[in-house]
Amino acid sequence: MKDELIARRALLKAAVVGAVAVTVTGLAGQAGAADAALVPLTAADPTGSALGYGDDTTKVDDKKYPLHKATQSCSNCVQYKGKAGDPRGGCNIYAGKSVNAHGWCSVWAQKPA
Repeated sequence: MKDELIARRALLKAAVVGAVAVTVTGLAGQAGAADAALVPLTAADPTGSALGYGDDTTKVDDKKYPLHKATQSCSNCVQYKGKAGDPRGGCNIYAGKSVNAHGWCSVWAQKPA
């Protein structure tokens, strides 16, 4: 019985240490990703060009992109990772790049309210 208690304690201790290690590692990874400088996306970027990205939603060619509306911008897109009021922010579509909050691309989708 005593050996059984020691084994349970060792197992519980290992589980707690493992959970703490996973949490600390995850938080360190998030901090490192947040600290990484994002490169500003331009219309010349191959992915940006293919998706019709532009830094200014008011200058989008509505004939080329008939679904575009003037009220759509990166800042109100579900893919935008910046905070409200940020001039630029990350985007789930363009990894490692930042987009203009007033920009637009054809992947735009309304951010839930």
